[in-house]
Amino acid sequence: MRTAVTRLQELDVLRGIAIFGMVLSGSIAFGGLLPAWMYHAQVPPPSHQFDPTRAGITWVDLVFPFFLFCMGAAMPLSFQPQLERGISRLRLMMVAGRRFFQLLFFALFSQHMKAWVLSSNPSLFDQFLSICSFFLLFGQLFDFEKLGDWVGLKWVKPISYILAGLLLYQLPFYTEKGFDLYRSDIIIVVLANMAFFGSLIYIFTVQHPIWRGAILVVVGSVILSAREPGEHAVKYFFNFHSFGGFAFDWAYKFYFLKYLFIVIPGTWAGDLFLFHKKEVVQKIKPSHRLWSIGSLVLLILLLSLLFIRNQVLLSWAVLLGLLIIACFRTRLFKNSSLTTSLNRYGLFFLLVGLILEPYEGGIKKDPSTFSYYFITTGYSYLVLLVIKDFIGFKWVRPLWNFLAGLGKNPLVAYVAGSLVILPLLAIIGLRDQWGAWVQTPWQGFLKGLLFTFLVSGITLYFNRKNWIWRS
Repeated sequence: MRTAVTRLQELDVLRGIAIFGMVLSGSIAFGGLLPAWMYHAQVPPPSHQFDPTRAGITWVDLVFPFFLFCMGAAMPLSFQPQLERGISRLRLMMVAGRRFFQLLFFALFSQHMKAWVLSSNPSLFDQFLSICSFFLLFGQLFDFEKLGDWVGLKWVKPISYILAGLLLYQLPFYTEKGFDLYRSDIIIVVLANMAFFGSLIYIFTVQHPIWRGAILVVVGSVILSAREPGEHAVKYFFNFHSFGGFAFDWAYKFYFLKYLFIVIPGTWAGDLFLFHKKEVVQKIKPSHRLWSIGSLVLLILLLSLLFIRNQVLLSWAVLLGLLIIACFRTRLFKNSSLTTSLNRYGLFFLLVGLILEPYEGGIKKDPSTFSYYFITTGYSYLVLLVIKDFIGFKWVRPLWNFLAGLGKNPLVAYVAGSLVILPLLAIIGLRDQWGAWVQTPWQGFLKGLLFTFLVSGITLYFNRKNWIWRS
């Protein structure tokens, strides 16, 4: 059984922004050509060595929280209509469990089948295997049965998993030690945990959203208590990752649950859209959109201040400016309680995040701080609101359609670069030229942009064919 998701274009656009930013940030030139704000704040150029003491965030540090927020916001749109149709909670829990294991396999298989993981010096055959693995993922994640009643279609999925399993079992990989459970894509592993635990929490609190906040209090309490020195029950619970001699920390750690501080507020956004779905759409005048542009400018300014971290009072002034704009927007959109609610939620999370910013040595993505969860959640609400204001504006419609297309098929976009584009460049003999092309900062940025558009092209082609991958 697959969950039927009610599509919300605003969420698809925000998810598309996250995917576009994720691919772009991973494909731009490294080594010092570009300024530090073009990378994760904790891995600055030119060495890009991880520095956990370095505080601050950049635009790159927003893309993963945006995706997590969209995952949470999609849960009410998926689960609540099914519960109203009489589908049992147990059935939906089984769907969540299947999705968890499917994403875990995706994380393991996609990471193992990258050419540079197959071999330290990849051959043409290794590049070909990477491309083949992309099509095996296609077989695992696309619902072939919707193409027709031919009995053979139902075997595509199990055969794809069997062939993938045989490859993982047989191939030696670059370490010559074979398959390794700890060699996986950590981002997808975290997403698998968030999809599973977030779904369970939502299914049992669908009518009681305040209890989701109570669960966050419990999760936060465990994380804080586990940091205390000495051995105690909470620390044992936090570090529990083996049973009967089998370690499962490659698939689950309580530490991953910290991202529920983004996913669960995302479910509240989904609740808001469902609650106000019959709200009359108010016509937005061009002058009204100036307030949205003003909000976006202030959010960019705040992000810059959170990166340099030496203008604390100015950060609070920016928050005050956002509050003033919110008040004007409330008066302009008197009939839109959704706009007012999104504004209030976004400002609340930004306020709490700024209060917590000095805690834990300043805001950081890794190791992630509580201020990071709250501030990025606030950004998610307010950027979603800007998208909502511009969703029907004809001048930005092509951009919105482009980003929404990426957001509808994120798993394709996530692996198309590493499993298709880079292997193809190697096969046709352009990989070395591609790597040596960058000489200037603009070339370093344009290289990443070109790569991102190639990934986007594959994804949008899949969308046009309705080849949507779903876990």
